[in-house]
Amino acid sequence: MESGPAIFAATTFALFGAGLLVWTAARVLHRAPVAHGVRPAASVTLAALAGTGALVLAAWCFWRF
Repeated sequence: MESGPAIFAATTFALFGAGLLVWTAARVLHRAPVAHGVRPAASVTLAALAGTGALVLAAWCFWRF
């Protein structure tokens, strides 16, 4: 019964993390700003950490169910 919510949460985290990393990479490759009004290095670092963190949470959720 508890595996359903865990699978849903893991899938949500995985899609968000992968999407954020792909979007950030596309913005960097096109030399477009990731966040307006923020230093480029800081915005890329924060977005990459958030995407990686979401993927780590997804792996943890998949491992737990």
